[in-house]
Amino acid sequence: MKSIFKLSTAILFVFVFSVCHADDFRIGVVDTERILRESAPAVQAEKKIEKEFELRDQEMKKISRQAREIQMYFDKEGMTLLDAEHRSKERELANLNVTLQRMQREFREDLNLRKNEELALVLARANKAIKAIAESERYDLILQEAVYRNPKIDITDKVLQYLSTEK
Repeated sequence: MKSIFKLSTAILFVFVFSVCHADDFRIGVVDTERILRESAPAVQAEKKIEKEFELRDQEMKKISRQAREIQMYFDKEGMTLLDAEHRSKERELANLNVTLQRMQREFREDLNLRKNEELALVLARANKAIKAIAESERYDLILQEAVYRNPKIDITDKVLQYLSTEK
């Protein structure tokens, strides 16, 4: 079994080596992170998400302000408050803090979910762009993840340009 694996591995290496040395073999590399940061669809998605979550963010800021105001009231008037009023304000402050923490947790979860949805759409569009560039410029192999990429084979700028002109 080991000999069959070694033989097939050797044949694969010989094939890859011969293909790589062919004069017309073209390789390209794309920086996916840069596509997700700089491409027109990614920027549009980020703006869309910001707008979508703006009202919730304002609501959380409003509750946070209310909690700060009650805390400042406590700091200023805490010693002169009647026990009933003191307990009432403490309860109100605790409820605001619980509500705020819940809202923040839900906000983060929903925001991450929406970002992942939008980034998946951006990646799908980027993959279509990469495929179109590969076919039109006759690339044999395009990699999206690489530890090192030579700027000569980096086609990220072409993909960004394609995505900015795509409708």
